[in-house]
This record gives sequence, structure tokens and C-alpha cells, in this order.
Amino acid sequence: MHTKKNSEHIEQFMGEAASDTPEFEPEEQHAENFSDEKFWDKATRYAKKAGEKALSPALKMYYAAQDADTPLWAKTTMYSALGYFILPVDAIPDITPLAGYSDDIGIMAGAIGVVAAHIKDEHTEKAIATLKNWFK
Repeated sequence: MHTKKNSEHIEQFMGEAASDTPEFEPEEQHAENFSDEKFWDKATRYAKKAGEKALSPALKMYYAAQDADTPLWAKTTMYSALGYFILPVDAIPDITPLAGYSDDIGIMAGAIGVVAAHIKDEHTEKAIATLKNWFK
């Protein structure tokens, strides 16, 4: 039974929940560190060292983020993960043997999990083609 009192409780709860949730700003989470130039510089310069495992999700997200059909929230998530990837200083320095790109891969895997529905076959195909060029 829906009463006025129930409505007031729902509104109060929703107001509290909304105030507990931080405002989402596209500039947050490394997105401000992303640029096409920095991405391609790092991706091409360190392709062999980073390997296909690190570059495959990065390229898929890059191509998906360039797509006009991708919603802004998904682009922000993708650019945040890519911004972390291109940062010279991160949780595990990329020059660390064996583990250097593991944090980058983890960040990108998490981002892909969130935005997977917006990564189309065409984005995956472009990523595969780029990797084939680099790893001939």
C-alpha cells in the first residue's frame, strides 16, 4: 500500500543517497592525462615491451572512444583508463621487469568490463589490425 508517508520516506532516502554519491566529473580519474599524441607515442614506442596483452584492450577502448555512438560516460571511463596507461608514473612503474604493465592491464580490464557493451566488432577489428602491423 503506497501512502503519503511512504512517499516521504522514499524521497528522504533518495535525497540522502544522492547526497552520499559524489558528483561525477569527466575530468576525474586520469581522463585529463589523455591525449591522442601521448597515447600513440607510448603505444608505438613501447609496443614490443608492453605486449599485445596490454595493448589489445587499450586499442579497443581507443577506437571505441573515437566513435560518435559511444556515450559520454563510457568515453570518460575509457579515457580515464587510457590516461592511466600513458602516465609515466603509476602504481607499478612500467619499467619494472615482469610486473610493469600489470597495473595498466588491470585498470583497462576493469574499464572494459564496465564499457564492454560499447566496444563494437569494428573497434576490435581495428585493434587487431593495428596489433598485426606492430607484431609482424
